[in-house]
Amino acid sequence: MSSPRVVAIEPSSPAERAGLQPGDEILAIAGEIPRDVIRWQILTDEPEIDLVVQRDDTRFDVVVTKNGGEPLGAEVHAALFDKVQTCDNHCEFCFIHQLPKGMRRSLYLKDDDYRLSFLYGNFTTLTRFTELDLERVITERLSPLNVSIHATDPEIRADILKNRRGAVSLRWLRALLDHDIEVHGQIVVCPGVNDADVLDDTLVGVLERFPELTTICVVPLGISKFSKQPRMREHTVSEAQRVVDLVAEWQETFLATVGRRLVYAADEYYLMAERPFPDADSYDGFPMHEDGIGMARTLEAEFYDPSVTEPTGPRAGFFAWVDGAPADGYRAPRIDSPASVVSVGAEPVDEPVSTPVTLLPRPSVPIAVLTGTLGAPVVAPLIEASGRDDARVLAVPNDFFGGNIGVTGLMVGEDIARVLAAEPEGHRYLLPDVCLSRGVFLDGMSVDELPRPVEVISTDGAALRTALERR
Repeated sequence: MSSPRVVAIEPSSPAERAGLQPGDEILAIAGEIPRDVIRWQILTDEPEIDLVVQRDDTRFDVVVTKNGGEPLGAEVHAALFDKVQTCDNHCEFCFIHQLPKGMRRSLYLKDDDYRLSFLYGNFTTLTRFTELDLERVITERLSPLNVSIHATDPEIRADILKNRRGAVSLRWLRALLDHDIEVHGQIVVCPGVNDADVLDDTLVGVLERFPELTTICVVPLGISKFSKQPRMREHTVSEAQRVVDLVAEWQETFLATVGRRLVYAADEYYLMAERPFPDADSYDGFPMHEDGIGMARTLEAEFYDPSVTEPTGPRAGFFAWVDGAPADGYRAPRIDSPASVVSVGAEPVDEPVSTPVTLLPRPSVPIAVLTGTLGAPVVAPLIEASGRDDARVLAVPNDFFGGNIGVTGLMVGEDIARVLAAEPEGHRYLLPDVCLSRGVFLDGMSVDELPRPVEVISTDGAALRTALERR
């Protein structure tokens, strides 16, 4: 267990007034050694905070006085100060097992920690959940949580997780719901394993045992060329259509029985099934946008509505309010600029200004919007409807991961560089920031290493509209 280490101090904050500095280790708060940033938030919420601080070789006490509820103003080095609960499942569809060697070490960490679920929206299977964990979740109201369900049949779930505890760990889900903890569920559908009748049976199980779930997202498995699991394969069109149909049928059932649709299919399913996306109203406010549910409809709505000032996503996690939490997971800044568009390798651009969405052809530098192969059929109709004959979509095949990987968020620098190298100089290339973390792609390449200058834009329709309007 490590002590929280201060990495940044907010100017004029209580932490600065008390004399805290980057590099300080906080050994105790009010006599307690905090296990994670959640306890940090609770302990530092008091109007008077007693700290034990280690600075270099000196240990001393600090008393911080502030208003109750006022943020301390100190960011710490990690979300968890004790050992992360790692995942001991061996799911055949796990994407971490499908990563090539040589990537950043942090990408290979398999967590199954309910605290990271609370903080960043990670999914937990509950196979390592304990009575003590349940007590803490209930006492501190760590809600909402995200839980991987995959199947409600005990034998099938244990088989999918490759963990015998998977057969019984959903008892913790029942306990969470019994104590009014908000829970979002996920089902990763593997063809021939938990689709078709098994998926239907799983949703029966949800209705019978877990009707208090807030939402369930049904998502297809992603398969990279590095997968070594013979049972894992891509969906056929008819299999994807069956999933879409099942979700639609169960939405009607849930509406009639619990008063809400509850289950939603990922956008990828409609693309694979060659079906139109549902109307925006059927997503009930897009509660699972980060999990690929309704992204196409929100992008469309944001693009066409110039009054949109706060895009639907991607957002900074369920609990971005936790003072002191580091920028990890969904919280990680995609670009350094606070503007929705930042120029990389070209002349800086001005702060974007929202104007009406009526876009007419006019002389300008030709524009290409970079996106994954699954994003292309979503973005292309928007470009076409805008009337801009100088703009186009530039789909980037994902050769790095291969398989059926085509989402924009998994584009890597190597593939983008290959595509851009064949493109003309002098054009504008728009790159959505969802494929970046702190300006770096998954393969470690940075945007300034690309062979053409790019403009990194926020991954939302408003930013796309603004970029297209800029002369």
